[in-house]
Amino acid sequence: MTSALFALALLAALAGPIVLRLLRHPGFVTGRDGRLSTSTTLALAWTVILVWLLLATLGYGLTAGGGVDWFQGPEGPLSALTTVYLPLLGGPYAALIAAKAVVGMRVERGSMAKPAPKGTERRPVHDLISNDGGRTDLVDLQYVALSAVTMLYVVAFFLTDVGGGLPKLPAEMWALTGAPAGAYLLNKMAVRGNPVITRVSVTDGLLTVEGGGFGDNPRVEVDGTALPTTVTPSGALTVALPATAPPAFAVVVTAHGLRSDPAPYAPLPEQPSAPLPEQPS
Repeated sequence: MTSALFALALLAALAGPIVLRLLRHPGFVTGRDGRLSTSTTLALAWTVILVWLLLATLGYGLTAGGGVDWFQGPEGPLSALTTVYLPLLGGPYAALIAAKAVVGMRVERGSMAKPAPKGTERRPVHDLISNDGGRTDLVDLQYVALSAVTMLYVVAFFLTDVGGGLPKLPAEMWALTGAPAGAYLLNKMAVRGNPVITRVSVTDGLLTVEGGGFGDNPRVEVDGTALPTTVTPSGALTVALPATAPPAFAVVVTAHGLRSDPAPYAPLPEQPSAPLPEQPS
């Protein structure tokens, strides 16, 4: 029990500062568009867990384990490191490196949109299991869910027997991170990115749509009605609203046969003007 409590305290000491740092400055685990990166977050989580396992095993061996001799032998506390744990870590890191390369090439070719976010709002954890449009993605969901279950499996078995060193998990356990990581990477390569709308504004009857992935011949629809669209040099889209357009409406961009998620627009409520100060009589 004492060893398990020590291991939990060590995990808190490792993970706590990292979590606090990421809450304040999440740029380390965000992608090009400012959303939480699934591959980066999972690779970081596995790194923290593996470092924790090694440090906890080292602490136990140098205290209650009997010293350096405890680490020796083919059945020592680190015997499963190369057969189970490094492959568990390898899948997420392979997905991280390959996904960065794939996304970078697709953004440069214009087949994927990664527009920068507007404002400084914090990105929700839902980013981990959603696509660029904010919808839950089944591939991302299975990658996160299976990785989380595997992490809990490793942590629970280690805490039940800290003195046994790294838990002797089946060698096939790497598939619980390797296979989902492979599916995640294939999804990045195969799925064509939908246009993404980040901001909609109206000035003097001219609708401006900002975002990414619009291509060369995009089409803007206002409440389901397609309108003549102009692409500005900055990449934004402009549309002259008809006189009969309602004050509030939904905007959709279609490009390469793919539709963006609807972006609602509503005029800001007028602020009451401040009363003029009374003039002295």
